Order: sequence, then C-alpha cells, then structure tokens
Amino acid sequence: MKMILFTIATYIAYRLSKKLYSRWPFPLLHPLILTPVAIIGLISITHVSGTQYLQSAKWLTHMLGPATVAFAIPIYKHFHLVKKYIGNILISITTGTLAAIFSSLAFSEMFHLKHDFIISILPRSITTPFAIEVSKEIGGLPALTTVFVILTGVIGGVIGPMVIKGLSIKTPIAKGLALGMGAHGAGTNKALDYGEQEATFSTLAMIFAAWITMFWGFSLIPVLIH
Repeated sequence: MKMILFTIATYIAYRLSKKLYSRWPFPLLHPLILTPVAIIGLISITHVSGTQYLQSAKWLTHMLGPATVAFAIPIYKHFHLVKKYIGNILISITTGTLAAIFSSLAFSEMFHLKHDFIISILPRSITTPFAIEVSKEIGGLPALTTVFVILTGVIGGVIGPMVIKGLSIKTPIAKGLALGMGAHGAGTNKALDYGEQEATFSTLAMIFAAWITMFWGFSLIPVLIH
C-alpha cells in the first residue's frame, strides 16, 4: 500500500510543482527544488525513513532505465544533423569538460576545500554512474561526488534557461549542448521543454561529456591534483 501511495504522492508533487513553476517562473518554485522539498515534508510528516521511502517509490526509479534508452529515439531521428555538426559537438563538449574541471578546481582553491573534497568535486558535471567511476579512479569519495553531481544538475537546470535567455541563444543545437553539458540529466529534461532537437543535442552532450571526462580522469586530473 505504501508503495502505491508514495509513488502517487511523488508524481503529484512533481506535477503540481511543474504547474506552479509554469505559472510563476520564480527560481525557488522550480520543480527540481520544490519537489524534493515536498517529498522531505511528506517523509517528515509520515515518520518514514529515507530508505523506506526509496523502497516504496522504487517504481519511479526503475522507470529511469527505459527513459534513458528513449533518449536514443530523437538522436536517431536527427542523425543527419549529428553527422553534419559532429566536429562542432566534439569541440564544444571537450571545451565544456575542461571548463567544468578547471572551474571546480578554482572554486575548491578559493574556499580552501580539503583534498578529499577537491578530488570528489572534479567529476561533478557528468551523470552519476560515470562520475562515481571517475571519482573512484582518482581517489575521491563517491558519496560526496554524488552530492556534487546532484547539486550541479539542480543548479544548472534552474539557471540554465536564464543564461540561454540572457545570452539570446537561439539555435536548438546550442541550447541543447549547453543544457546537456551544464546540467546533464536535469538539463536534458529541461531541453525536452524546448523541443526535440534541443533534447537530441542535450543527450549527445551528456553522453560525450561522460566519455571525455572519463578520459580526463585517467590523464589530466591526476596531473592537476598531484
């Protein structure tokens, strides 16, 4: 019974927060912020542990697999554009991964973070499974890396559309690459709101960013942290 209730409650919380944000597009009302807050409130009120909630709402987690595979459909439909702009895509994403690594390093140095934190924050701009592997390889703390990955996705998903609007970015390719590189899964979710082409290139950015960052994890990052 709990499984059904928590699954429905989570879905309703997301739909309501999305509706609120579409009516009042204030950053604090973004679904990526408001939904977790609502779920935390629900867990507190019902006196259920986080583990019990995750177990009860596991059907939503299981749907991530098919949803991820479904990203291949728009890539297939726009494959002619992918072939045409593959050079631009690779250059953009390679630059984005380097910007993510060096900005993370600069942030860590600015706030005098400990060595474990510095290593763990470096792979923050790629999806969680890849980030955990890179974190393990360079000696980071996977749990801490996961937190930074989530924060990057949430913040990028909220401010990404503002940056796109502020910089007057018009082309679907540029919007998609920016959102996928800057906010991985959360950015790709937002790209779907813009359109199919944006979602295609956001997905590609997410995939290429993971591969390229894994390469940096074996080559560039060890040099930077020693």
